[in-house]
Amino acid sequence: MAKMPYDVAYKYVPYEDSSGNMNGTYDDLVYQVYLQNFDAVVGDITIIANRSLYVDFTLPYTESGVSMLVPVIDKRHKHAWAFLEPLTPDLWLASGAFIIFTGFVVWVLEHRVNEEFRGTPSNQLGTVFYFSFSTLVFAHREKIVSNLSRIVVIIWVFVVLILQSSYTASLTSRLTVEQLQPTVTDLNELKRDGSSVGYLNDSFMPSFLKRLNFSDSKLIAFQSPEEYHGALSNGTVAAIVDEIPYIKVFLSKFCKKKYITTGPTYKTDGFGFVFPKNSPLVPDVSRAILKLSEAEGNKMTQIEQELYGDGSCLDQGNDSTTSSSLTVKSFSGLFLITGIASVSALSLYLALFLRKHLHILKSDDSGKTVCQKLALLGKAYDKMDTTKKPEEEKEIPAMGDIISGPESPNSSISSYALENFELEDVGTPPDEEVSPGMEISRESPDPPSFADMITQREHSEELMAA
Repeated sequence: MAKMPYDVAYKYVPYEDSSGNMNGTYDDLVYQVYLQNFDAVVGDITIIANRSLYVDFTLPYTESGVSMLVPVIDKRHKHAWAFLEPLTPDLWLASGAFIIFTGFVVWVLEHRVNEEFRGTPSNQLGTVFYFSFSTLVFAHREKIVSNLSRIVVIIWVFVVLILQSSYTASLTSRLTVEQLQPTVTDLNELKRDGSSVGYLNDSFMPSFLKRLNFSDSKLIAFQSPEEYHGALSNGTVAAIVDEIPYIKVFLSKFCKKKYITTGPTYKTDGFGFVFPKNSPLVPDVSRAILKLSEAEGNKMTQIEQELYGDGSCLDQGNDSTTSSSLTVKSFSGLFLITGIASVSALSLYLALFLRKHLHILKSDDSGKTVCQKLALLGKAYDKMDTTKKPEEEKEIPAMGDIISGPESPNSSISSYALENFELEDVGTPPDEEVSPGMEISRESPDPPSFADMITQREHSEELMAA
């Protein structure tokens, strides 16, 4: 009233009975102005269409609306199958399909050139599955030979790395971070379950809820917002439906009790002052409200802070953490990349293989059907491709190979000496036949050459002939 352009004499009269309680509902109070029992009404009077038929309202001095107050519970997933929840069923199926498909592609590319991907059918099937699933933990040990396989595996391991990191982060969040979620999400759920709903007594909430098809037997009135805590905690009501300013007052006092507003907010025109129809005070009071709202320092904000506190408790509900499951859409780009890489590598390999063995399909053997030709093509694929093996190291020839090999023109041993050289002649002659010159010193680091041995043999024969 201090912002009015002129002085207005006024007196505040409480609307109460002899016991100090409110003497009727808010509609009754508004109707008293229509009956001219009061010149005006100031307070938390909600501007609604039905009341405006009987009185005039000023501009609203605060925003309002109808919302639902419910308890929150910690829905951290601690059951035995919680490890499955970070991924949706569709993503689990897609991941499994790509795991098996990648293993199959690698097997096709490696089967003809890699011994580790060969063997009995059961062994090959086990290798495909083992290689595929071991990539999830980067534990695959099979050697990759084909360059096409290396490209496929590198791209797939990159996809697995991102998928594994996302899964680990989501699972950790679900098991460790507090996840506060409302027990009820909307009014339709309350109607469907037949739950009781609380509201502030003497407000317009009963008529509002009845318009939403709530039964009178499910509506419970409370005298003040302070009573909401007991009713919600002991299960008397499943939710409180009230105007946002009253809910803010409640949350400012019970913010540590884990409550939250949820569901859609039903808009109202806010709180305003009530005057008789065509009262000249209405435009002046409305302008005074605007001046107060636009004043330096925002006086209306200061008033709200005094009523609701600093707002930290009011924001608690918005900070509740929920962890939704990862979907296929989140990884569609990665799956597309690895799918294109695998299909391209497989197509290129099959094209090269068919080009090399096209003669099998084009053979003029009229006695063979298409199925028989395809069977021959399959047998050709199953054979080991020796041309892909790395060149083995050449073995060092043995001594016998050197002797039996072609005679070198530079050899110091004549062919006649080699023909007359017998294996039993190799070695040290008996002690009685050894001449002093024949003894080979053990300290000598070099063994006698073949030429020396032949010379010694001839010398021994001459001595025996003499």
